[in-house]
Amino acid sequence: MSIKILIPTALRQYAQNRDSVELSGKNAGELLENLTREFPDLKKHLYDEDGKVRNFVNIYVNDDDIRYLQSYETEVNDGDIISIIPSVAGGAEAVNGEFSKAEIERYSRHLIMPEVAMEGQRKLKRASVLLVGMGGLGSPTAMYLAAAGVGRIGIVDFDVVDFSNLQRQIIFSTEDVGRPKLQAAEERLQGINPNLEIETYETRLTSENALKILENYDIIIDGTDNFPTRYLVNDACVLLGKPNVYGSIFRFEGQASVFYAKEGPCYRCLYPEPPPPGLVPSCAEGGVLGILPGNIGMIQATEAVKLILGKGEPLIGRLLLFDALAMKYRELKLRKDPNCPICGENPTVTELIDYEHFCGIGTEADKIVLEPEFEISVEELKAKITGEDTPFILDVREPHEFEICRIPNSV
Repeated sequence: MSIKILIPTALRQYAQNRDSVELSGKNAGELLENLTREFPDLKKHLYDEDGKVRNFVNIYVNDDDIRYLQSYETEVNDGDIISIIPSVAGGAEAVNGEFSKAEIERYSRHLIMPEVAMEGQRKLKRASVLLVGMGGLGSPTAMYLAAAGVGRIGIVDFDVVDFSNLQRQIIFSTEDVGRPKLQAAEERLQGINPNLEIETYETRLTSENALKILENYDIIIDGTDNFPTRYLVNDACVLLGKPNVYGSIFRFEGQASVFYAKEGPCYRCLYPEPPPPGLVPSCAEGGVLGILPGNIGMIQATEAVKLILGKGEPLIGRLLLFDALAMKYRELKLRKDPNCPICGENPTVTELIDYEHFCGIGTEADKIVLEPEFEISVEELKAKITGEDTPFILDVREPHEFEICRIPNSV
């Protein structure tokens, strides 16, 4: 027996933006318990610490308040409808039951746009977006999504703020150095928009936790800086049917796209296999123009908002390339690969795998081993430099690297 449960607007963000759901149960209490099992985030909003339904939540079976029936033992029959009716703040500050006067003023430039208007702003408020990584790309993306009025933002990151981050990660300030990125970012985003709900995950995204974290969000923003996590995010999005808003940066160039296997190609369709370890340097190894992530991050934020509003033409099946030195954008067509191992016609990847191994990290190919006679420790080098027989030191790095830091008397 399946019973329809109507979910009020105020609680839909905790139920994957569903306005109703059909579940089985013999009475009202059992149906509520099954509902919170289906959507765990609803539990704290329906039940108090003692496990009792909160006083400001009323439950109706059809048109009748269960308080005047058999309470939570009220039996249900096929065709019955359960309604959850929470109290909603009213009075002069409320506008249309959803936006305060302050919010109307805050989003006024959106509201006067016919492509957004009240309905679009409601969609933004009900939406949830997860950012994987709070670095160069995650910083501007998060700030613009918060300002735009996205109701719930999740952030996955386990790092602390470093001085080297400040050149491009504009969400952080000098005072944040040494602090956990999640803590500093949450404070900054709440300062931008106090109406924002923020959920933080201070952990490394892995095959063990990715599906559980990503499943609670409508859109995933890929702000990662390594290939294992990038393939992990892609595969998790494909398995969950989520859009993956992709961005990448290196030196003066950036890329952006939307990988959504339901409607187009995924990241594996573009790059079936990762490059060998060490072949493609990271931003830490090769550098990046500090302004570049702002450009690509804003594109990612724009694509997320377009997906939420259902407006415009998203970057599905298109790869946008940006060259900052030439100040040019180019667009390439992407096609869904029928032989793609995860989104193709006969997928061979049906669950998350070991992405470190898939990318060759930790394998023999990842190890560069020198013969003992060609190796020297820091202590041994210092002893030779300060000894009587000073060695000739030839530095074979790039000139700009040599200029930053070098061993005294080296050439």
